[in-house]
Amino acid sequence: MTLDFVLHDAVLLAIQASLVGLTGAGIPRRLQRYATARWALILPLSIAVVVGAIALLPNVADVLTWVALILVPPGAALALGWAMRGARPPLALLAAPLLALAWASQTSAAGELAGAALAALSCVTLGRLLAGAAPGPWLKAGIVAMAIVDAILVFSQNLQQPNAVLNAAVPAPGLPQLQYASFGPANLGYGDLFVAGVLGGVMAVEGARAWRWALVTWALAEAWTLLFYVTDTIPATVPVAVALILRELLRARRAQPDAVGGEVAHGAHP
Repeated sequence: MTLDFVLHDAVLLAIQASLVGLTGAGIPRRLQRYATARWALILPLSIAVVVGAIALLPNVADVLTWVALILVPPGAALALGWAMRGARPPLALLAAPLLALAWASQTSAAGELAGAALAALSCVTLGRLLAGAAPGPWLKAGIVAMAIVDAILVFSQNLQQPNAVLNAAVPAPGLPQLQYASFGPANLGYGDLFVAGVLGGVMAVEGARAWRWALVTWALAEAWTLLFYVTDTIPATVPVAVALILRELLRARRAQPDAVGGEVAHGAHP
């Protein structure tokens, strides 16, 4: 918990939290035919399957780096041109210079931030698609389940080694690593960004004040980093799930007086 780490980590956590506010709502009609609650399973399985696969077959990490290199830049372009709030088709072209910077200047702060931006923006696209393809209640359950799986794996020391293998893997010498976000001594897994994008998609569908909850998510994430005083790795999906739970509790509390009032009025009706 040096000052250098705290500052760099705060930037990554701000990027993660911003996805809650950036993600838009709605998917093309042609994709709506594939809508099903099963898509929510992607959330917990995205951690459990990847960690298990790398633990059994470390070479899976090499495959995932290629998957990220191939799919993350187009996903970021889709976010800039369509998936995020305020997106415009011409903005999709910005993904190209971001990739060029992340590739040409991998060890500089600018290059690291460009790579983190690409990964984060691709999660905006995934969050919007998933929120449009699966019912909100199922996605909310999936977000909480993902955080639980993440916490179990981290605190049981079963995530650290596969995660280290994945972070160390490169598609080929000289190519950028887009399977996670790093900035100085701090890093966030792709799943940590993904879950925030999904929460943003859910809030966009429900018309929530997403930027307010983005700030809440960032504050919770910063508080959660106090665990770094006792451990080197923390499950960064947990603050996102806690933000969701807090919102659901507030919604239930606000709805309760209306329901009680409705019952009283109904009982007094002649």
